[in-house]
Amino acid sequence: MAEVKLSGLTKTFGDTVAVEKVSMNIPNGAFVTLLGPTGAGKTTILRLIAGLESPDEGDVLIGGRSVTGDTPAQRNVAMVFQQYSLYPHLSVKDNLAFPLRSPLLKTPEDEIERRVEEVAEVLRISHKLGNKATNLSGGEMQRVSIGRALVRDPSIYLMDEPLSSLDAKLRSDLRIELKRIQDNLGATLLYVTHDQIEAMTMATHVGVLDHGRLVQFGTPREIYENPVNLYVAGRLGQPRINVLPADMFAGAPAGAKSIGLRPEHISQGEGQSSTVKRVEHLGDQIRLHLNLEGHSIVTLSETDRDYEPGDTVAIQPRNPLFFDASGARIA
Repeated sequence: MAEVKLSGLTKTFGDTVAVEKVSMNIPNGAFVTLLGPTGAGKTTILRLIAGLESPDEGDVLIGGRSVTGDTPAQRNVAMVFQQYSLYPHLSVKDNLAFPLRSPLLKTPEDEIERRVEEVAEVLRISHKLGNKATNLSGGEMQRVSIGRALVRDPSIYLMDEPLSSLDAKLRSDLRIELKRIQDNLGATLLYVTHDQIEAMTMATHVGVLDHGRLVQFGTPREIYENPVNLYVAGRLGQPRINVLPADMFAGAPAGAKSIGLRPEHISQGEGQSSTVKRVEHLGDQIRLHLNLEGHSIVTLSETDRDYEPGDTVAIQPRNPLFFDASGARIA
């Protein structure tokens, strides 16, 4: 494993700027997530690191050495794509072994056998090694796809939304598995997603991208609690942050145009009167959908409180975030 450093990385496709002056350090052994919507530049950054694209400007350093002149094979990175990309005519064992049988690696067959069995055990698919890839479930196929990267010993693992095509339960299960595997291996991993739950639950660091620019980089907690702007505040958190005019409540600082309230940062019992529009009972919490002077608000309530649509609830901010007219955070 190695530290990966991006320095002023820029990539354009025609008139479209896909990545713009991105600088970022991916620490050795870190699980870094790139978060952003479609078109934010996430996959392009992976491809620039892997050597599948060449930057127009900037540099990629792996282990302190510039690799922009290296071929993908020379960079020693392993990439997992959104689609499984398995060889259907091969067994699970042969799919896992395929990267190690590359003429460039020249891995001895006994070493291939050992590493395939080791990775299959880590992924809990040892009992499937003799199966054809076409006889696997979606979750099993994605485990094999991840395993083809894990059998190698690369400088960094690059993963491009590998769980997005799975159903909700499988995604949840494999999130836990992937984090467990990364912890056990001590691997350096860069993971692309548009799913903020994946970013919050797996990553040691999160990079939030907007139209090819790296807007903020830090731990999930830092970004959640101290977003630099309204865009970042809206990328993390479920339910999403409530955004209201700053003058809805007293105490807004000079220049504030909007106030951001996380659902858990709204106190009940005192303050302004709002009306309950809808109640969601989720077992461990209750979500209240409120209307305050024509503005929709989602907040959380204790499970022992009973609310019905039409009830009145007094609310006030707790730990609010303020933003100026451009969306920049006002500390």
